[in-house]
Amino acid sequence: MLNKLNDLYEENIKTHIYAKSLLSAQIVEAAQRMITCLLQGNKVIVCGDGRSYINAQCLVANLLNRYELKRPSFPSVLLSLDSAVSSTFISDNSLEKLYQHQFNALAQKGDMLVALAPLGNENNVLNIITYAVNKEINVIVLTGNSNDHIQGILAEKDLHIAVPSAKESRLLENHLFIINSICELIDFQLFSHS
Repeated sequence: MLNKLNDLYEENIKTHIYAKSLLSAQIVEAAQRMITCLLQGNKVIVCGDGRSYINAQCLVANLLNRYELKRPSFPSVLLSLDSAVSSTFISDNSLEKLYQHQFNALAQKGDMLVALAPLGNENNVLNIITYAVNKEINVIVLTGNSNDHIQGILAEKDLHIAVPSAKESRLLENHLFIINSICELIDFQLFSHS
């Protein structure tokens, strides 16, 4: 088992090193876009599906509460799958439209959608990305390297951060690292001199 654990560490580290060379500028760009959105008084709307929903929750928690610094809350909303509202909605509609109805009620011009779609087959996430693009809402999407079709959905102004892996566990780990990095960059940019 120790050998297997060492292999997991190695695989994770290699993915992070490769991602560093490919994605650092995009992660900084994502943080800057989020800062601009928030400073203009807009909100960040976040969604994920399956296990990436946990990472989506983490991003919203970091923005609403704090990352490492005590600071004011940033307006952010998680499109929810786990509530009585969702349950009643799903009983009357399809799951693919759950995020769309929430997004339609919440999203305003200037807001940003952050979508986590590691495998690229998360239909409710893909639908909301398409819906956001059609509403001219800025989008940042985190995927894996086998999701080139998402690039065809996004507008030119949107940002696609594709982690260089197709393995879901490595994608989820890297997405969490990217989320935490963005939050730390936001704190650094806005509050490092206070």
